[in-house]
Amino acid sequence: MYTDLFGKKRLRLALHQHTTRSDGRKTPEEVARLYREAGYDAIALTDHWVYGGTDSIEGLPILAGAEYHVGHRDAAGGIFHILCLFADRAPSLDREMTAQEIIDGIHAVGGIAVLAHPAWSLNTPEMIKGLRGVDATEIFNAGSERGMNRRGDSSLVVDMLATDGIFYPLLATDDAHRYGQGNDADGVTSSVMVECDSLEPEKLKEAILAERFYATTGPEIHLSREGNRFIVDCSPACEVVFFSNSVWSSGRVVVGEELTHAEFDALPEERYIRACVTDRNGGRAWSNIIKI
Repeated sequence: MYTDLFGKKRLRLALHQHTTRSDGRKTPEEVARLYREAGYDAIALTDHWVYGGTDSIEGLPILAGAEYHVGHRDAAGGIFHILCLFADRAPSLDREMTAQEIIDGIHAVGGIAVLAHPAWSLNTPEMIKGLRGVDATEIFNAGSERGMNRRGDSSLVVDMLATDGIFYPLLATDDAHRYGQGNDADGVTSSVMVECDSLEPEKLKEAILAERFYATTGPEIHLSREGNRFIVDCSPACEVVFFSNSVWSSGRVVVGEELTHAEFDALPEERYIRACVTDRNGGRAWSNIIKI
């Protein structure tokens, strides 16, 4: 458990990992040990088409999870990867189902459905808008960024959806498979920092759906609003950026050394604001979206 800049207790969670149960290169025990030693409070093992329930491995709490997908290589046909988190039991799914049927199946067992790496999958806003019941998405996926095709950052997809009035809680995940092995190595870098004083799955699920967290690969970020002014408080950063549906305005990019505070006054046409900070080591943190 961590204490943030405002004295609130936060739990560090990793919500997208793979093991030898599917196509990961480390066993569940090895993965749990890595994240425990890195200071995580809990992780979800989301192996492909292999549901794993709530557990404890190597002294680390394990949250229920799995990953299901539609499509394979050609994005023109529609590729959707959907995480199942916090489900009470394994959903009744098969590989012939549509993405919507997978989402519905996840909800039927009490889980939340997370659209994984939409940029990596080349999911267009039109594709995503055709899905009902997506509970969250990944704004950053380290596995896609460090390996595969360098499309781990889904910020553009998030902003295009938000411009159309579609807002999701925004997660940062590792999607780890290789754990430091090979030219496309991935590993322990990303997390969601959840404001919650309990590891009880239902409370964590509630906090994530209520967007009481920030996503990060290192820095801390807090976005707040006072009237028309949007405020970022963060750990020392070299850049703070305020994003919205507006494509032109000054003052939304703040650059400096050891920045811990930045402000931006929203324009009349802006319908949402979100923020991202970058530190001197290249670590980034993303706020959730505040609707105007």
